[in-house]
Amino acid sequence: MSACGQAAKQEPIVSASTELHQVDLVSAGTLVFDLASVPAYSGQPYAIVNDNKPYFTDADLTAVSFETYSDLDSLGRCGVAYASVGKDLMPTEERGSIGQVKPSGWHTIKYDNVDGKYLYNRCHLIGYQLTAENANEKNLITGTRYLNVQGMLPFENMAADYVKETGNHVLYRVTPVFEGSNLVASGVLMEAESVEDKGEGILCCVYVYNVQPGININYATGDGSASGTNQTAVTEQATQAVKQAASQQTSTESYILNTNTKKFHRPSCSSVKQMKESNKKSSSESRDALIAAGYDPCKKCNP
Repeated sequence: MSACGQAAKQEPIVSASTELHQVDLVSAGTLVFDLASVPAYSGQPYAIVNDNKPYFTDADLTAVSFETYSDLDSLGRCGVAYASVGKDLMPTEERGSIGQVKPSGWHTIKYDNVDGKYLYNRCHLIGYQLTAENANEKNLITGTRYLNVQGMLPFENMAADYVKETGNHVLYRVTPVFEGSNLVASGVLMEAESVEDKGEGILCCVYVYNVQPGININYATGDGSASGTNQTAVTEQATQAVKQAASQQTSTESYILNTNTKKFHRPSCSSVKQMKESNKKSSSESRDALIAAGYDPCKKCNP
């Protein structure tokens, strides 16, 4: 992991010095994470924080699995998600639908220059592959595709691979950082440390930017617009007729999902024949619903 290294550990709180939505990571602390100390986004999905030292204390490190999720605040926003991830918390079945959850600031917005078209994903603070939390509203924020795939997923994958390979635990904490009363987080603070080997396997502390290259985001409301223009993206809320037409067109479609690669195919696609039966799943959900759930269309059959 490029953002990993070993270091001593201390505990923080999130600073309110820039009118941040204050989220206590622990009950008290001597160090403070301040968003103002994070450099502005400059092309990399994350920035190393606190010399890559998680704000855990030695007393926090436990080889007993647990998971906790903060209650939503008065604006419906998520708080800290915190876990000691062990094999016993990991999923034993495929992830279900999460489309019914509408995190704070949620909009369904599409752009041609965004991978998968949709600006926003329902982003798990702690990934499903780690703690098997599916449609838990306390664990889902409105996050860009870029935050989800380029920013958070690599760290989730490394933690998951480590736990599976060693049977050890990873202390894992993700804190969404909201400025003022914004409904969309500016980013997330991710901390991870392998427990039994005291950070030899996994150690990182990073701030991941909730941005999307080429798109301007209004973090107060979740609205978006293409950079360099005044044209606001078309949303489903403002184009109900288009939504209904698309729904009617795709309602009778059926797709084959590859639950391993997270791609969906037409039943006639040649890739379906090469798919392992254990990874194959039929779905009658719409194309839009599958993309919103994190699946990508096959580039060969273009469903």
